[in-house]
Amino acid sequence: MKHFSKFLNETYHAKDGNVPKQKVPLVKGSQEKQNFDIQKDTNFSSFMRSGLVVLSVILLASIAIAYSNKAIGTNPVTAVFSNKISNKELPIYCVDTPDKKVALSFDAAWGNEDTQKILDILKKNDVHVTFFMTGGWVESYPDDVKAIAKAGHELGNHSENHKQMSTLSAEECKEEIMKVHEKVKELTGTDMHVFRPPYGDYNDNLIKVTRECNYNAIQWDVDSLDWKDYGADSILNTVLNHKHLGNGSIILCHNGAKYTAQALDQLIKGLKEKGFTLVTMSELIYEDNYEMDVEGRQHQKSASGTDSSN
Repeated sequence: MKHFSKFLNETYHAKDGNVPKQKVPLVKGSQEKQNFDIQKDTNFSSFMRSGLVVLSVILLASIAIAYSNKAIGTNPVTAVFSNKISNKELPIYCVDTPDKKVALSFDAAWGNEDTQKILDILKKNDVHVTFFMTGGWVESYPDDVKAIAKAGHELGNHSENHKQMSTLSAEECKEEIMKVHEKVKELTGTDMHVFRPPYGDYNDNLIKVTRECNYNAIQWDVDSLDWKDYGADSILNTVLNHKHLGNGSIILCHNGAKYTAQALDQLIKGLKEKGFTLVTMSELIYEDNYEMDVEGRQHQKSASGTDSSN
């Protein structure tokens, strides 16, 4: 199709006279004969170009009609698995749910200056969230890990070394996941089951390994952008007015960002004022009998095996 588009583009410009005309070599004979031959060649070339343009338009129209006929009446989620994109492994960006609930999450990869303050605010508002922790953070702040668990929050895996895991082999990905898993289990007795790829970076290989390690891979559809350090008001405005904020949203924050703790109390209140209940990741997602659409939205299947949201 790429070559076809290039060909069509060249044909179009040639018709408009934008492509330099080839020089016609002079031959023996009268000037009239030469002019006639040139005109004949030009007319024939114009005819061929016009014909090719018409054929190109007809071909494109046929392809469009065939595609439309195939798509009409197809279940949107089923369609995902009836074309090439069905082979793409996706993490969970958000969840299709009739319930007005969202999951607030914190990535913990650096710093702990505000961790206790965040825990105090969460307790005051009777909210439980999920903390995704790296192995380095767990080693540096084991008491914080225990405090998070003791407060009833969910412990999540954020890899051992915060690498771009799409560049790693399957064995290396497994090692990155399971090293921190064992550290947290030794500290708290908890087997973690939700994993967030560092930088949001993933590929098919990583998502498959994640499942093999008995984890659900989690992304987000609402980024607080707290890591940009624009201020508390910026965090509030970004999340509460986010175009994707809705039932089943997953909100990304960082416990080590400069203004997150400062914004947190108002953020929780703002979400509650919008009617949302804040839950942990495992309370939001479907653990089994589900399928994913092209946007990374998780849909639960009904007992008949079809998408229950339809």
